Parts: sequence; structure tokens; C-alpha cells
Amino acid sequence: MSMTNADYEKAKRNRTLKLKLWLLFLILPPAAILIVFVFVPMGSAVWYSVFDWDGLVRKEFIGLANFQDILFNPLKNKVLFNAFMNNVKVFVSLMLVQNGIALVIALLLARNPKGYRFYQVVFFLPVILSTVIIGFQWKLFLNPVFGLVNKFLHNIGLHDWALPWLGLPETALNSMLLVNSWHWFGFPTLVFLAAIHRIPKDFIEAARLDGASEWRIAREIIWPLMAPAITIITVLTFIGSFNWFEIPYIMNGLEGSPAGSTDMLGLMFYRTAFGSVSAGGSNFGSGSALAVLMFIFIFVFSIIATKYLTSREVEMN
Repeated sequence: MSMTNADYEKAKRNRTLKLKLWLLFLILPPAAILIVFVFVPMGSAVWYSVFDWDGLVRKEFIGLANFQDILFNPLKNKVLFNAFMNNVKVFVSLMLVQNGIALVIALLLARNPKGYRFYQVVFFLPVILSTVIIGFQWKLFLNPVFGLVNKFLHNIGLHDWALPWLGLPETALNSMLLVNSWHWFGFPTLVFLAAIHRIPKDFIEAARLDGASEWRIAREIIWPLMAPAITIITVLTFIGSFNWFEIPYIMNGLEGSPAGSTDMLGLMFYRTAFGSVSAGGSNFGSGSALAVLMFIFIFVFSIIATKYLTSREVEMN
């Protein structure tokens, strides 16, 4: 029995309806998660930032007064500037150390050395560990009395090198940066490695036949063609650097000690919003204003950096 035009149209509508219901089923759960855990908290932060607060009690509407207090209050903007500069140091250091080491290792692994798959697993293994575990583990390793680092230095005769690593302003932040680099460098390594494997082998082989050195191949072929991966890693490193909280909080506490050398914008937000020894009682208004300022800065800079870095990417023809 042949299908009439009406039956065909009805079946087509049913298929379209099923497809729409299936897409709705796939989209609704992640959309609900985004709304509940991202957009609602963001909207709440903006809403809280324009009110005066007495502890947990919301008082009168004060407009942009909380923003003015954060930016222009001499007692607060000094702390704000110090925390901001520490975040800048974190970003620059992670780009040079963490991502630099990751790029070198990716270039070595791209040559498929013996056991390279084992090395990939080893390098990526710290990434899957909890940041809390990493922070506590390295806090014990760096302990000036019984830590493994100082014990090792004493055992090899370098007694003057054994220091209270987390207790000196000169070494505290650098120690945390090395811990963070050890924890995360496996992620950019795999991203860079995937980008290198995406480059057609003909390009590299042709350069080698022309007598190009490995350094020149890396600088003039591999580096420009892996630009999309560099864009991704740069933006993610920037966002992570200005949201840095777990490692400094776990290893040196909420106050950014010693002498504010490990203070971060995330720590300052927590102290301001929920209270601490140095910040006093909680102030949801000022804390929310700081969170809004952090979001605006990270969002705007990320968009600008993405557009700039994307414009410099080289397409493979």
C-alpha cells in the first residue's frame, strides 16, 4: 500500500517533533546547571553589590558605594593592588615555567621516543589528583622541620639551602608556583602534543629534506601552526591565574602570609565577603563588588586576548 502525501507529511512532522524533543532533552539539563550554578550566582553577586549589609542582613540600597570603597578606600585599595600584582606574577610565571616546560616536553614526545605513551600517562597523572591533596602534600614536603625537601638538602650537604620555604616572602609565592606547575603542566603538554600531531608530517619532512635544523623547524613551522592550542592555553592560564585560590589558601592560609606575599584576589574576596582576622566581620556588599570587578576584568581581558591571538593564527592549507 503506497503512502499518500498526507501520510508522508504526518510522518515527517512526527520525525521533526521527535528530533526537537530529543534535542530539548539533551539541552535542558546542562542549561539548568548553567542557570542554577553560574547565571543565578552571577546575578546575585551584582544584586548584593549595590546594597549595604550588616553581617547577613541586607540593608538599604547604596548604588556604587561598595565599588568606590573597594577601589578608592586607602586601606583597601593598597591590599587590592598588592593582590592584583601577585595574580599578575602568577600568570607570567605559569606562562613561562608551567607552559614552557609543557611545550618542551610536548616537542620531545612528538618525536615518539621509546615508551612515549607511558610518559604521557606519568606527566598527566598529577592533573587528575585533587588540588586539596596536592596542597597538603607539598605543605608537608616543604615543612622546615621534617619536610622531605629540607631533609634531602641536608643529606646532600646543602645545609644553607634548607629554608622555611613557605615562611619567607622571598620564597613563599615561588614555592607555590612550582607546586602549581608540577600539578598542572601535564594538561598543556597534552594540548600542545595534540596540536603538534595535527600538523601534516609532509611539512616537517620537506623542511628536513631542505636541511632545516630541528630548532628552525620548531620555530618556523611547528610554533606558528600550533597557534590555536597556544591561544587556548594562554586564555585558560590567564583565567586560572586570576581565580587562583586553592593552593595559596591550603598552603599558607587566608591572610596571604607572609607579609601579603601570597595574597590573591580570590583570598581577598573571601576575607571581605565572609570575614577574617584582618578584614574583620563579613561584608557581602564589598565582597560582591570585588567579585563583580574580578569577573568584568577577566571577561574583558579574555575576549580581547582571544581575538588578538586568534587573528595571529596560521591556517594550514
